[in-house]
Amino acid sequence: MAGDGADAAAGGIDDRLRRRVLWAMPSGLYVVGSAAGGRVNLMTANLAIQVAIEPKLVGVAIDATSVTHGLIAAGGSFSLSLLAREQRAVVRRFVKPVPEEEIVTGDGVVVSLAGEAVEVHATGAPVLASAVAWLDCAVRHRLALGSHDLFVGEVVAVGGPEGDVPPVLRMEDTRMSYGG
Repeated sequence: MAGDGADAAAGGIDDRLRRRVLWAMPSGLYVVGSAAGGRVNLMTANLAIQVAIEPKLVGVAIDATSVTHGLIAAGGSFSLSLLAREQRAVVRRFVKPVPEEEIVTGDGVVVSLAGEAVEVHATGAPVLASAVAWLDCAVRHRLALGSHDLFVGEVVAVGGPEGDVPPVLRMEDTRMSYGG
């Protein structure tokens, strides 16, 4: 059948079509904070979603080989910073682990990562000070999914504007792509 995505010559899935379809799926673009054993990191991520209403649970899919994965697993928490659509440049700062020399502390508390001011709330995971809204989550579940693990955290602290949260950054607002 035409358009079914099958590559007739190989008898399998057309990988280029699969990638295009996966890239077309709407997704946000966030910065995930993590901390454990005196180490901290912020990482750009595109898969975050509310997974339950009671209790308030949020899931983030994190590459199993990443620094952030190890910190979330050891620290038992993560933060999720939501950025305004105009903050495209900020997410690019966190596509790789933050080098030790780009972590600034004051009075024993982390105040800046990769030149971006951060705050620390209930769990100790860093939150971008410039975020339009943020969630601080304690891990309640972890599910291995192959290349990624899904960490599900209960929202234990939240910050944002008095009124509506402005439109947040989405993958399609950037030239970044992620998918299959």
